[in-house]
Amino acid sequence: MVDPQQLTIIWPDGSRSAALAGEPWMEAARRAEQTIPTACRVGSCGACEIEVNGVVIRACIAEVPACPGSTLRLNQAFDPYW
Repeated sequence: MVDPQQLTIIWPDGSRSAALAGEPWMEAARRAEQTIPTACRVGSCGACEIEVNGVVIRACIAEVPACPGSTLRLNQAFDPYW
């Protein structure tokens, strides 16, 4: 049986990993051996912006959302000024 809090993440390179709802995005990326750029680590600079199912978030201060049984597709968000 699938854990209702476990989600599948599809990373920009096409690889997949599992994460738990409420887990910090930076920890999920580390375990999946994925790199999310960071600078300030407090959410003010925007270097860590990622797009999750079309919604841009700042990964250094965000958690994997609760979407039981879902797949989250992640893309890097690019700021032309960063």
